[in-house]
Amino acid sequence: MKLFDSHCHLDDRIYDKDFKDVLSRANNAGVSRIMIVGVDKKSSERAVTLAESNPELYASVGFHPHDAKECSKEALEFLIKLAEIPKIKAWGEIGLDFNRMYSPREDQEKWLIRQLEVSGELDFPVIFHERDSDGSLLKILKKHFKPDRTGVIHCFSGNESELNQYLALELYIGITGILTTKSRGAKLRNLAPLIPTNRILIETDAPHLTRPPEKNKPRRNEPAFVKSVLLKLAEVRGEEPDDLARVVYENTCRLYNI
Repeated sequence: MKLFDSHCHLDDRIYDKDFKDVLSRANNAGVSRIMIVGVDKKSSERAVTLAESNPELYASVGFHPHDAKECSKEALEFLIKLAEIPKIKAWGEIGLDFNRMYSPREDQEKWLIRQLEVSGELDFPVIFHERDSDGSLLKILKKHFKPDRTGVIHCFSGNESELNQYLALELYIGITGILTTKSRGAKLRNLAPLIPTNRILIETDAPHLTRPPEKNKPRRNEPAFVKSVLLKLAEVRGEEPDDLARVVYENTCRLYNI
């Protein structure tokens, strides 16, 4: 079984002491490729450095909605220059998050639209973050995301209507370990079978979202645990794990042009 963790944050300093061990455990679990996702200028630069150090690693650059207030014309110019490096395969994580409001709504929307423009000019797929935007992300995408573009809704947690609208926009759907949780994952388990097989990605969002069966062991998520996501996804969809793994791996490579 060959797996691709389509979204994680290995640039986090929590991995500094055992980074090589983390990669080794991922490899032992069948995870042969990993996307390290940038959320601001500093993390994007570090993601690129890590990606260049290992053939199994790739990176994206962008400003997360939490960090939108720190974005600027100069910062985007820095990321545009950084994106010339071949190991950069996507723009993101960008989007809207009206749950914690670490950045004002105006900043989030302004820099989301600008990053959609930049990523389009560079012809990069986009990694989207959405939380409690009450349809605002979809509204912006329908206006500013051209039909020939592609991307993924990272850590999908919406309803069936939102799922169908994302799919109509030709977006991929990222499934995390939330799928494995008893109560929080119930809605996602009901919706997972509705996603076309050729539109599914799996991800850990490591070091965040550590879920069963690993949650009671380490308190930190890591790419090796994406196998648990795949196995649960195959179970709820009634598919053979090896067959689903192959298609999801191909989906991820297609999205990221690898």
